[in-house]
Amino acid sequence: MGTEVRTTCPYCGVGCGVIARVDEAGTVTVNGDPEHPANFGRLCSKGSALAETIDLDGRLLHPEIDGRQAGWDEALALVANRFSETIAQHGPDAVAFYVSGQLLTEDYYVANKLMKGFIGSANIDTNSRLCMSSSVAGHRRAFGSDTVPGLYEDLELADLVVLTGSNLAWCHPVIYQRLAAAKAARPGLKIVVIDPRRTMTCDIADLHLAIRPDGDVALFMGLLAHLAASPAIDQNYIGAHTEGFGAAFAAAAALTVDGLLDRTGLPAMQVREFFRLFETTEKVVTCYSQGVNQSASGTDKVNAIINCHLATGRIGRPGMGPFSLTGQPNAMGGREVGGLANMLAAHMAIENAGDRDRVQRFWNAPDIAGKPGLKAVDLFRAVEEGRVKALWIMATNPVVSMPDARRVEAAIAACPFVVVSDMLCETDTTRHAHVLLPSLGWGEKDGTVTNSERRISRQRPFLALPGEARADWWQMAEVGRRMGFAAFDYTSPADIFAEHAALSAFENDGSRDFDIGAYAETAAPAYDALKPFQWPQPFGKEKKETRFFAEGGFFHPDRKARFVAIEAPATDRTDSTYPFTLNTGRIRDQWHTMTRTGKSARLSSHIAEPFAEIHPRDAMELGVADAALVQIESSYGKAIIRALVTDRQARGSVFVPMHWSDQNSAEARIGAVVKPTTDPVSSQPASKNVAVAVSRYRASTYGFAVSMAKPDVADADYWALAKADGGWRLELAFHDGIEDWTAWCRKSFGIADHIEPLGYADQQSGDRRIAFFDGERLLAALFLAREPVAVARNWAVSQLTADHSDLRRRFAIIAGRPGADRPDPGATVCSCFSVGVNQIVAAVQSGCRSVEAIGNELKAGTNCGSCRAEIRGIINACVADAAE
Repeated sequence: MGTEVRTTCPYCGVGCGVIARVDEAGTVTVNGDPEHPANFGRLCSKGSALAETIDLDGRLLHPEIDGRQAGWDEALALVANRFSETIAQHGPDAVAFYVSGQLLTEDYYVANKLMKGFIGSANIDTNSRLCMSSSVAGHRRAFGSDTVPGLYEDLELADLVVLTGSNLAWCHPVIYQRLAAAKAARPGLKIVVIDPRRTMTCDIADLHLAIRPDGDVALFMGLLAHLAASPAIDQNYIGAHTEGFGAAFAAAAALTVDGLLDRTGLPAMQVREFFRLFETTEKVVTCYSQGVNQSASGTDKVNAIINCHLATGRIGRPGMGPFSLTGQPNAMGGREVGGLANMLAAHMAIENAGDRDRVQRFWNAPDIAGKPGLKAVDLFRAVEEGRVKALWIMATNPVVSMPDARRVEAAIAACPFVVVSDMLCETDTTRHAHVLLPSLGWGEKDGTVTNSERRISRQRPFLALPGEARADWWQMAEVGRRMGFAAFDYTSPADIFAEHAALSAFENDGSRDFDIGAYAETAAPAYDALKPFQWPQPFGKEKKETRFFAEGGFFHPDRKARFVAIEAPATDRTDSTYPFTLNTGRIRDQWHTMTRTGKSARLSSHIAEPFAEIHPRDAMELGVADAALVQIESSYGKAIIRALVTDRQARGSVFVPMHWSDQNSAEARIGAVVKPTTDPVSSQPASKNVAVAVSRYRASTYGFAVSMAKPDVADADYWALAKADGGWRLELAFHDGIEDWTAWCRKSFGIADHIEPLGYADQQSGDRRIAFFDGERLLAALFLAREPVAVARNWAVSQLTADHSDLRRRFAIIAGRPGADRPDPGATVCSCFSVGVNQIVAAVQSGCRSVEAIGNELKAGTNCGSCRAEIRGIINACVADAAE
């Protein structure tokens, strides 16, 4: 019969419900939960591939001390003793935790309690600082609390949806699907996308504003000044529920039209049209994400958006409001328990003496942190300077994700005592740990997460615990007890959740937004059965879904919101040495540093190596052809990336994904290039506007390879490795050629000496192909050229699982092209169903002239929908070619 478990996806902040089924043979299948109110059964490509990422390959299964296996008692005792000794000698601020939005709320709660209430320092920060802290700061300035006012359904109820700094189609695909479906059902719904790049989200946009990086503040300041002189202004709402409108308006009005157009880089006609749409449409939702948050002016961007909604009273009512789209699966849950260094649990304020006293009394804690702790960038600087001497990193990979990543790595490597809790043995961060603690992964974890619309859902286990891996909350509780703190005697996550709920209700008279007191007495059976719910849910009140602020009721002491007067910042950070603007971000099928998604061959088939989007005219001036390699360099570091020449990118800018690390590429950690500039209010790093130089990277030899065994190619000057069906795929480049390629293949791909190669070489062109077979199996094949190799990659990858008993199949590999009986599907477009561009082109040529027709023929675009814009582009290109 097998088992069926309802759980929650571990990727973005949408918080999709998932049904995991485990059959009697142990095979896991994953589908969307049609009853979950976040996704109603929809999943993106990453969620659909979850079952492909749960193997034990590379898992950390036992504690390790200085590289040797150890028992839990020895490892925990060492951690507790070293932290206690450091505190005794140097004080509580000499230790720090760096945690993650990948933790469950229960893990986060225990970490926050241990550090702030019992160690007595606020030196606990989280990688949510890198994605959501500007939203937190903006909410707190405007609302008096970190409150997201609306619901997902507001995007479907709105008549105008503004997406700013959000590539919704790739970064929050299920919300994109809901919005696209709403527009299809109601074509009058208007969508505006504000983004320097023309992303796939623009496929459903009525208006794309290709704004300059960091031009958002000026744009929304101009909008506020426009609204103030229009009938859309709501003087009654402003007077009854807000303070500070006059100063905010005066600051906005001081920005001239020329200043607005200069800072935004937008045509006046487009600006007028955006202002007109916002003015004349009552039901407006403005969604924003990393393009707003990851900025030196991120908090001001958030408040500039909120100012416009407060000025029109368009907040908290159906189809209206500012909406922060959370990046990580549990960044919201972390915010609820005080995971950031400048917060206390239950949305209480560390700078408020009454809140500190309340939390200390509830925890019966010996101490409470009296001031904000070190935030991410400053935390690692303190490690570098020796002020932090013991560091515990949990469920995150800062050596890849932090700005100025090389300096961060050097700081961690020099720290006297580093503990890392992780699922994997080998990451860029774990290699510097003195103690490695094996943590649980998705399918093994047990706890709760909160999504972008304040909905709390359960993550439930359906897999056996591997080896000696244990929950993160358990690890911290055990260390807390060994440090002499009796308040960590939890026996289950249900105990922690009930305490977390009780704290939210403790002495809460409605002056705090976060209250789930209705669940304060939740015992294990009820916890196991917990259905998704949205906070607040106070004790003794009817359970319902809630929007905030339609009738005021903000969380400043006078219950009024605050307009924030802001100034438009300069947007250009380039100079003659670093003339390009680097923008970093996510791609459709990968997640963070790929420790999970990198295990799926299907997810790597769409984009298998790091890339840099460059405008065609910039590429021409640089002498860079499409698919050539480029070097991207700042004063902090450099990276080597594949060029993707496209007019989706604005001139003078480059976009590079943040996912690649030293585990899967030679030199593609883009965090090493990013300057550690931070927002002055939120301390969030500015990862979207970095001045860089771009140059052609010259190589004498380029290569592509497929291999059954995982290659070891550390001697290549450039390499990018990705999982493939049956093995691995590999991109290569060398400054100088290798003298003996056959010997190099044997060493790199683990080929035995007795296996003879089949090969081809053209000395004049420089083309070379080498393949090794063992019986009917292809062990490895290497394709070399003086320019980027033009071999059909997906066809070459498919040869790893093909039968090569027929010699003609072997010679097809040496020829470097498929035979007529095995057509090349082309580069993957639809990861969900592994559909390539050549298949889509063939379907168009046979008469499929719409995305829907392609879906009916090939299934492409019918699951997550993230590839629909790409499919439409292929259709349009084919139709245009046919018309010429």
